[in-house]
Amino acid sequence: MSVFLYGTVQEIEPIAKRMRRVRITGPDLCNLTWLPGMHTRLRVGDPRSPRSWLRGFLRTYSIWDYSPTGHLDLCILDHPSAGPGAQWSRQVRVGDPAALTPPEGRLVLREGAGYHLLVGDETATVAFGAMLRALPPSAIAHGAISVEGPDDRLPLEHADRLTWRYRPTDLADVVRSLELPHTPGIAYVAGEARSCQAVRAHLVRERGWPRRAVIVKPFWTPGRRGMD
Repeated sequence: MSVFLYGTVQEIEPIAKRMRRVRITGPDLCNLTWLPGMHTRLRVGDPRSPRSWLRGFLRTYSIWDYSPTGHLDLCILDHPSAGPGAQWSRQVRVGDPAALTPPEGRLVLREGAGYHLLVGDETATVAFGAMLRALPPSAIAHGAISVEGPDDRLPLEHADRLTWRYRPTDLADVVRSLELPHTPGIAYVAGEARSCQAVRAHLVRERGWPRRAVIVKPFWTPGRRGMD
């Protein structure tokens, strides 16, 4: 069983049409080891209920921002077929308790990259936001992001280098249309599982990137419990 950190919901605000930013604070959240792009697992049931320990009551969310003084921001996507996480974000109120696991994950910036390519959908933009803010001013970033519509765009750094497309669209085709340098960089591909696989196949087979240069993190897939 994972070790949980406990805090209190301090702020809730809409950050896009279907995305809520939830700030959780507390002494447990001070001085955590965190790198931009990491995620946490949030207990979306009642933290005081034994049923909340069940697997179905944990949902994984990228960390939008973190302060070692003891606050952590999550951005939670709402959608019509709301799963437990989206329902929690609708019902949670300032002052409610929250329980989450320490930050973890391999979707983090790699050193030594000639440039960074970020590819994904709404669920990926939270991690990408943290990663883009962490890039030095001299860094080169490219991106292809697919969202439902203009109101789903999060405020991201390096926005002038990001290509936004609205569905229906094929994410691999968007990447295929990008004018990238001839040499590979490092790609961070996240979001719906099948789209991630298609983007990796394009980069490896059509552009000749080594597989180790393409970091893939599937966040969800239709119909799979725990990824809704």
